[in-house]
Amino acid sequence: MLQRPNPANASILVNIDGRLVPRDRAGVSPFDSSVQNGDAVWEGLRVYDGRVFRLEAHLARLRSSAAALRYEGMPTDETLVRELARTLEANGMRDGIHVRLTVSRGLKYTSGLDPRINTHGCSFLILAEHKPPVFDNTAGIRLVVVRQRRPFADVLDQHIHSCNQLTSILAKMEATAAGVDDAILLDPAGMVAETSSTHVFVVRGGTVVTPTTRACPEGITRAVVLELCATGGLVAEERDIPRDELATVDEAFVTGTMGEITPVAAIDDRRLGPVPGPITRRIAAAFRACTRDPAEGTPLVP
Repeated sequence: MLQRPNPANASILVNIDGRLVPRDRAGVSPFDSSVQNGDAVWEGLRVYDGRVFRLEAHLARLRSSAAALRYEGMPTDETLVRELARTLEANGMRDGIHVRLTVSRGLKYTSGLDPRINTHGCSFLILAEHKPPVFDNTAGIRLVVVRQRRPFADVLDQHIHSCNQLTSILAKMEATAAGVDDAILLDPAGMVAETSSTHVFVVRGGTVVTPTTRACPEGITRAVVLELCATGGLVAEERDIPRDELATVDEAFVTGTMGEITPVAAIDDRRLGPVPGPITRRIAAAFRACTRDPAEGTPLVP
């Protein structure tokens, strides 16, 4: 599924280190670490009725990623929340909004890899767009298991939510070449990790199963789904999922901030049905209600 340009985003203002600038005049220095090395961390946020869903959890994950990379001069949560509110208000955005919040190691005084040449503190970027869920949440998406693998932490810690996403890009290209919507990546042990951009859930015999996070980030939407299973009387398991098990599942869906809850219509050459399945529909309905619960969001837009 290819995202198409949204005319509503043609004249949005982008926040760069507290400066609100039109998107066609927004620029980042070639000395910024995000440009030089992909050395940046990010969060995807959703705004529902003026409230950012699970903002505290997203900021905690962002700060954890920055700490793992030993960023110096990380902006405070108060600064990021204030600038996020300014960006949404300046753009007149209140609902159906996706925000990409990025923090990089900042400017270098010369080109290079060594973090010691970063002496200016962190940079931050806030890009808010009018963007409904990007996947087809009714007909579902088609997935294929690809050759690209998601590594364990002894190679690259996937709990660092990094802007360096070459593994995901290569996997997405492989899925596109196969004529499907997205890729399922396995870990080095041959177990399901995640897709190029979402977490995977399968349903077998009424039990909801999702892979461990040994080789993927700890997703915010993933955590909400597990909570909803616990409170909604559904049995849920976090465990290894061998590739062969994908051929025996009753239902499957993927989760993420950008796409919310998306049913899977096919894995490799096997079609699933009906789509969405009954448990997927139940979880998707509970998730929609959760996102609209005022207690689950941080109000930023009056």
